[in-house]
Amino acid sequence: MPDVIADGLRVLFCGINPGLMTAATGHHFARPGNRFWPVLHLSGFTPRLLKPSEQGELLSYGLGITNVVARATARADELTPTEYVEGGRLLSAKVERLRPRWLAVVGVTAYRAAFGDRKAQVGPQERMIGASRVWVLPNPSGLNAHWTAATMAEEFARLRVAAEQG
Repeated sequence: MPDVIADGLRVLFCGINPGLMTAATGHHFARPGNRFWPVLHLSGFTPRLLKPSEQGELLSYGLGITNVVARATARADELTPTEYVEGGRLLSAKVERLRPRWLAVVGVTAYRAAFGDRKAQVGPQERMIGASRVWVLPNPSGLNAHWTAATMAEEFARLRVAAEQG
């Protein structure tokens, strides 16, 4: 699954791993029930609702997408602890190379597993990767019933404001 990345982004969003539909289409967050694209728009990151096939337009807004783990699965719970730890190591190297202002990991459980931070909560983290700040966002999967699109958009908007402030 190719990343949508460039040097010096405002925010590099990091999914857990590609779902099967994402892997099949080559477009991040492609499953129809995934709320990433609507929430990205509702939070003010994009001026209109983008389709997964328009993911390349994110770069023009200073945004990008990558994943913690590259292997596609039907569900994130199919990933092993070793895959998460290795994914965190590779992600850290990528972030150090690309230097986004913020790394935004979508999914607190994935963040905890990848970075060994069992107490992490949604929101800004104390951890820095190189010069990049880290924010944990709620997982936009339709399976995450704890968050509505509206409450997710509020959290994404908090990150947007922080990213605009530098």
